[in-house]
Amino acid sequence: MKRIALYDTTLRDGCQSEDVSFTLEDKLRIAEKLDDFGIAYIEGGWPGSNPRDEEFFSAVKKLHLKHARVAAFGSTRRANISAAEDFNIRLLLKAETPVVTIVGKTWDLHVRDDLRISKKANLEVIADSIAYLKKRVDEVFFDAEHFFDGYRANPEYAIECLTAAAQAGADVLILCDTCGGRMPHEILAATRAAAQAVTVPLGIHCHNDGEMAVANSLAGVEGGAVQVQGTINGFGERCGNANLCSVIPNLQLKFGYHCVSSPQLKQLAEISRFVYELANIEPTNARRMSASAPLPTRAACMWRRCRRTAKPTNTLTRSWSATPSACWSLTCPAAVTWSTKPSSSASMWRVPTRRSKLFWTR
Repeated sequence: MKRIALYDTTLRDGCQSEDVSFTLEDKLRIAEKLDDFGIAYIEGGWPGSNPRDEEFFSAVKKLHLKHARVAAFGSTRRANISAAEDFNIRLLLKAETPVVTIVGKTWDLHVRDDLRISKKANLEVIADSIAYLKKRVDEVFFDAEHFFDGYRANPEYAIECLTAAAQAGADVLILCDTCGGRMPHEILAATRAAAQAVTVPLGIHCHNDGEMAVANSLAGVEGGAVQVQGTINGFGERCGNANLCSVIPNLQLKFGYHCVSSPQLKQLAEISRFVYELANIEPTNARRMSASAPLPTRAACMWRRCRRTAKPTNTLTRSWSATPSACWSLTCPAAVTWSTKPSSSASMWRVPTRRSKLFWTR
């Protein structure tokens, strides 16, 4: 069974959500939960961006995580200095993590308008940053920022950036849908092209601006990615990131990949609720995958089935055309009839069962 490495960025990307603010203690507790759950990599933050992240990298060493490896996140060096002189690169090394993930430009538009350097110079920036870090840490991951937008505009240059990172020693090349606007067929085609161009393992990192982050992550895996990045409950900047609580069961139960063990997979609802609680956010059925979420769906399906087959005891045309405002955990297949005339505030169903009659009141 093919394995997919899970890379969680809840503690970095997830903290950029406008309604999420984790304390240092929160981040440490989440890291322990992610480790127990079987996450392979935990991105702890951006060293130097704020005091909380600096304290996290010092404190997380005392947790003695059993499974997960902690990653520090940063950017490639600046254009006019060497990697050894770059302040952000030095902070990444100061965090003393076994994994460093650096983000670099792969869209020629940004190279020209943001960095204001030549495309060749950007390739040197990528290669020099990775080569310098690779000599000093165990693993270096390259986040190819805006890769899919860059590939759409200039596929040759986007692939050149990946090649430069691969030749410099990057362990994984992560293809990023940073704007969150690409469609699954675009993700699939670009990922396959990248897989043919380089031999280094690929990852996928999708944002949810077009409500496609989960679908795009699955398409990336289908195209050849072996690492999936995302956050618990889909927390993240703007519209969020790929929701690992949706990606993981889809990959494991429907696609047949191995992400976590079966006992660990059963902890998915627990870790989802745990992160919601620490974020002080009320979960919604639209954003969660938990043990209780499927029940309203089953009840709604039963209600629709009964609506097609059951006949009302009185003339209640208006009532049959209305949709109930609440769902019941109704699992027994049975015909349903009205026992009393419903009112606007409450109604009663009579549900025949094998043993007795049950009355469900709303």
